[in-house]
Order: sequence, then structure tokens, then C-alpha cells
Amino acid sequence: MSNNRLADATSPYLQQHATNPVHWQPWDRQALELAREQNRPILLSIGYSACHWCHVMAHESFEDPETAALMNQLFVNIKVDREERPDLDRIYQSAHQLLARRPGGWPLTLFLTPDDQTPFFAGTYFPPQPRHGLPAFRDLLRSIHQAWLEQGAEIREQNQALRQALAQLNPAAGSGRPVLDATPLESARQQLARSFDETWGGFGQAPKFPHPASLERLLRHWAATAVNGNPDARSLHVVDHTLTRMALGGINDQLGGGFCRYSVDEQWMIP
Repeated sequence: MSNNRLADATSPYLQQHATNPVHWQPWDRQALELAREQNRPILLSIGYSACHWCHVMAHESFEDPETAALMNQLFVNIKVDREERPDLDRIYQSAHQLLARRPGGWPLTLFLTPDDQTPFFAGTYFPPQPRHGLPAFRDLLRSIHQAWLEQGAEIREQNQALRQALAQLNPAAGSGRPVLDATPLESARQQLARSFDETWGGFGQAPKFPHPASLERLLRHWAATAVNGNPDARSLHVVDHTLTRMALGGINDQLGGGFCRYSVDEQWMIP
């Protein structure tokens, strides 16, 4: 398929990409069948019309003829508006967190197997040149293509484990729910501890989001352990250090009050 199919989309976000040289497809049966027929991985890009970094990546990469040609050569490219398909966004954000070991964001960039749409690599924004520890997008495209050709067995094994993990997060309706215990809460606490930035606070690398729900979970955990006479000082430190670094950073609006949605850098300086 050698055309961009977004011109007839009802989503304003998808229409913004209708003139890209990338052969964007909407998420539909036709696009998924094309990927299966050609046995090409799917490059899935999820965003929304008000997303700043979605527009940045579009300008830097999706409007660039050389990058678009490489995308068209190696992948079936699918664009999704998270506001139109929150179900897909929720599934693939969860997959990103499992694969990357840190929270996602937008634009969400994933590479999926063509037969079952399971992601085998996930990220968010990628620059046109290496920056802040991120690879250049075109270099990433070539690396993913090479991995697809040479590491099929490893990808299948990883995908099986990922599907099992996602099934545990989203049990099928009517499958019967297990008795609730503290296991999910403890697993969440351990995952937050692994992704905690000891230097600058927060979780993961740039771009950084405040993740207030995660901080509240840790505070609740600390309070519960304090009541039992064995307070988890580590959880309290994670929250205190994160909020202190945020308060000292540019993400904190010193004039108008409140905090910006996220920080471009890991030090909370550039909102």
C-alpha cells in the first residue's frame, strides 16, 4: 500500500497527519491484514492533537521525506488518536511500562508483530539525532528492522511473557477473579522503587511526569506501616525527595502556582 489513508479520518489529530509523506494507516482491518500479508512489523504511533511532543516528532521525523521513506520501506505505519481509541492507548501504555520499566507518555511509539499486534519494542519521543540518551529515530528504525530479521525466536519468547503479564493486569470478563491480597500493591511498590531516580527524584528518565497517584500510593503505604509500628522510611523518602526536587525545578510555576504537566529533562527544570 503506497498511500496515506488519513484524509478521510474523523479525528482532527489523524487529519493533521494526512499530508505526511509517511503512508499512515488508521487502525482497522485493512491495515492489520496488510501487515500480515507482507509480514512486516507495525510501527504504531499514538498521540493526540494537543500534545506538544507529538507535534515536535511529526515535524522532525514524519514530515521528513528521508525518514518517511525508511518508515514506508520497513514497516506498516499506523496512527491512533488516544482520544478516539482510549482502549488501545490503555493497553499499549501498559505494555510500554512492562517493556521499558518506566511510565510512558505521548507520543507513544511501539513496534508490533504483524500476526497478533504484540509490541516487542516500546518508547515515546525519539529525536532525529541522538540526544539525552535517546537514539536517532532513523537509527532506531534500522535497528528494529534488523532485530526483526535476526531475532525472531527471542521476540516470540518475549511476546509470550508480555501477553501473560498483560493478561494478569487485564483478566478476561467472567474468568473469575482471585481473592484480593496485598500482592498487587507490593508489586507496584517494588516497581516504583526500581524506577526511582535517586538523584533528581521522580520515576524513570526524561521526559518526567509527576505521577501523583504513584506518590499517593507510596504515602499510603508509609502511613499503613507507621500505624503498625514499622514505618517504611524508604517510601517516605521517595515521595519527599521527588516533591522537593519538583518544587525547586522549573516544572513548579513560581508565579501562577501549580505544576506543569511534565518536564522535558530529568532535573524538572524545563516544563
